[in-house]
Amino acid sequence: MASARDIKRKINSVSNTQKITKTMKMVSAAKMRKAIEAMQSARPYSAKLAELIKELSNRAGGNAEHAFFEAKEEVHTIYLVVVTSDKGLCGAFNSNVLKAAYNFTKENKGKTIKIVPVGKRAFDFFAKRGFEIVEKWIGFGGKYTFNDAVNVGRLISKSFINGNADEVHLIYNEFKSTSSQVVRSKKLLPLAVESGSEPKYPDFEYEPDVTVLLDSLLPQFINTSIFQSMLESVAGEHGARMVAMDNATRSAGEMIKKLVLNYNKTRQAAITTELLDIVNGAEALK
Repeated sequence: MASARDIKRKINSVSNTQKITKTMKMVSAAKMRKAIEAMQSARPYSAKLAELIKELSNRAGGNAEHAFFEAKEEVHTIYLVVVTSDKGLCGAFNSNVLKAAYNFTKENKGKTIKIVPVGKRAFDFFAKRGFEIVEKWIGFGGKYTFNDAVNVGRLISKSFINGNADEVHLIYNEFKSTSSQVVRSKKLLPLAVESGSEPKYPDFEYEPDVTVLLDSLLPQFINTSIFQSMLESVAGEHGARMVAMDNATRSAGEMIKKLVLNYNKTRQAAITTELLDIVNGAEALK
């Protein structure tokens, strides 16, 4: 049985841990507010750009003339962009994405899967399992800029156009609420746009023409999709960490209560033993 001194030492240790988890929760809450604002500001632009791409593609008379729409007859090589965090202590946030990405590699068994990790957790996971890493983006600490997304987009776009990648897929966490993040998986390239639908907007005169405009917007659409996934992931990471640290703080509090109760029992038992020794000693002197 542990002594009162050992239990007291455990109480102090758990109390210090509780202070750390409580502080981390407050830090994540502050960062999450800013991350949500950035994410929500980018969502309308991403949605409107996707809508514009669809509209212009239909007006261009189909999508077969554009390299980003050309589906390969046989898919041999797939680039998989996996967005995670650099740090842990955020519950199942990273493990859910990594599980979905790993299942994707199993579903495409027989094809060459090359990983483009955005976040240290994704890089460590796939590097340990022997997957080929095309290029990694780690150490940003969630502070992504649009230029970072442009760099990722430029890599996958060139690889697709040059034939190094037959398809490009993206897996990330979409932010729903503080306690809820949903894993999303979507094909970035080749782009799939419904053709033949009724135009949503009146026809305009394009200078020089709609095809040139579409060619300039397609890379922007890829970059925006990647940047949006980064922002969603950052917001989800802070939300998941805030919940995880809150649970850890509560668990530490419950543990402290049990340790204090155990400490009081042990201390009471020690006092009782000392009293019995005194009484027995007094009886022996009679």
